[in-house]
Formats: sequence, structure tokens, C-alpha cells
Amino acid sequence: MNRGYLFIAIATVMFGTFEVALKYIAGEVNSVQLTFARFFIGFLFLAPLAWRTLKKRGLSVSGRDLGYFALLGLVGIALCMPIYQLSVNYTDSGVVAVLFSCNPVFVTFLAFLFLGEPIRGRHIAALVLEVAGTVAIINPFETRLNMVGVALTLAATILFAIYGVMGKKKVAQFGGPVVTCFGFLFGSLIILVFIGVTHIPAVADAILGMGLPAFANVPLISGYTLENLPVVLYVSAGVAGIGFCAYFMAMEYQPASIVSLVYFFKPALSPVLAWALHGEEIPFNMLMGIILIVAGSFCAIVPGAIEAKKGIAFSRF
Repeated sequence: MNRGYLFIAIATVMFGTFEVALKYIAGEVNSVQLTFARFFIGFLFLAPLAWRTLKKRGLSVSGRDLGYFALLGLVGIALCMPIYQLSVNYTDSGVVAVLFSCNPVFVTFLAFLFLGEPIRGRHIAALVLEVAGTVAIINPFETRLNMVGVALTLAATILFAIYGVMGKKKVAQFGGPVVTCFGFLFGSLIILVFIGVTHIPAVADAILGMGLPAFANVPLISGYTLENLPVVLYVSAGVAGIGFCAYFMAMEYQPASIVSLVYFFKPALSPVLAWALHGEEIPFNMLMGIILIVAGSFCAIVPGAIEAKKGIAFSRF
């Protein structure tokens, strides 16, 4: 099995279980606090692997590289994640999750513009099927969408697409573990500074005045218990550490446009897990959406896998 597809499968499972795992600790930990914990613990989890990768490749990290990683952490973690969480205040979380999963559309075209990755017929076909599946899950004819929430979600989606393409540029040089580890470090440090700022009375009052209490006086330690610690560690070391690392390691073997399809698998996998673990129903429109999304993802992946295995040139498709 191509290692790239193995890493895609790992990332899909990790990302697909995120919201399902969070349901076990809903309301117990502040969302910004948890974001900091996720990525800082993820950094600690990946640091030894990143160090070994650098040593194995005989590389060192320059000041310019650190600046690039800081920008990566700012875009993909410090900006993207809080905006993503903020969007949930304005529209249904399920709609937000599905809209965010459309980031492969943006990755495909950003990767074409900045990485020179080709856009082939199978990519377009996959995007059409997956967007159709996403629309089926959202069911816009029966869902009243708040445009502020939609705008925030699209902003987070574009930021994450930029994060993926930016990371791809450094993966070939440093490897997935290093890119992920340093992005996590700087992203979590920026969030830590933000947490400190939210305790300034004038800032806290301004945030409260905007009707966003979750972003004011953000705690750092309180809220964690022995009962919720296993879930916190799972979404940190597992979803963030292993998931994001697998995401970037997959880019060592596959184009960014193919790797980003994990976010189209996510809205198909998450409802199934929610049904299995929490007993949540899967309505007909969601079932049809899942079928379309899976069909689209296979449309993009299977021809590439056959091409890699048999050496057949799918230059037009």
C-alpha cells in the first residue's frame, strides 16, 4: 500500500473522531483553552520525532525557517482555529463542520497556483461529487444559514487551505513531523499570548460587550479533571499530534490536493461514528451526502493509486 494513502487514512480517522470525542467533555473545558492544550501537547508529543527527523536528514533550522514556521502557526492555528470556533456562535455546528470540510476545493486551486500541481479531470469530478454531497448534508432548502457564521467559516476554511499549501512547501525539505511540530509550537505560543491578553480588564470587558464570553478571561488550567483528561490527551496527542503529522507526512508522497481530501471523508465518517457511539440518527439527506462524498473521494484517489501501481499514465483523467 502506498504510504501516502496510509497516512491519509490515519489522518481521516483522527480528524473524523474529533467532534465525536469532544462530545464527551462538552462544556467542561473552554474552547480556546482546549485549542492551546491540543496544539501544545501535540508539539510535546511530536518534538522527539521531529528531532530525530532533523538528525536523520542532517538538517538544522535557520532563523528564516523559524520565521516561516511562525507564520505557518499563525495562519493555521492561531487565526484559523479561533475563527472556526467563533463561527459556531453564529450558525449550527454541523453546518460549520461540513463547510469547513470544503477546504480541498481551495487547496486544489491554491496548490495549482503556488505549487504547480496539475488539476486533472478526476480532481474536478471528485470536487463536483463532494460539493454535491456537502450541499446534501447541509440541506440549504431546510436550513436557515446565518451569513456571518458562513463568512467566518469560509474565512477559517481558506486559512486552513493556505496552511496546508504553505506546509507542503516545507515538507519536502524537513519532513512532516518537523513542519507539524514547529507549526504547533508557534501556534500554541501565539494562543497563549492571546489567553494572557484576555485577562486584561479593558480587553475582557470589550469581548464581553461583543457577546463572546468564551473569549474573555480564558482559563489556562481550571476545568481539567481526571475524568476528562483521557479525552483531552486523545484530541491533543491523537487528533492534533498524530492526525496533523500524518496529514503532512502524506504530502511527502501525494499532491496537496489529494491529501486534503481527508476533509471530504470527515463529514462522511463523523456521522457514522456519532451514530455508533452516541446513538445520533443519520437522516436520509446525510446518508445521500455521505455516499456522494465517498464516491468523489474514491474518484480522486483510485485512479492515482492504479497509476502509481501499474505505471499507467492518466494524463487526461
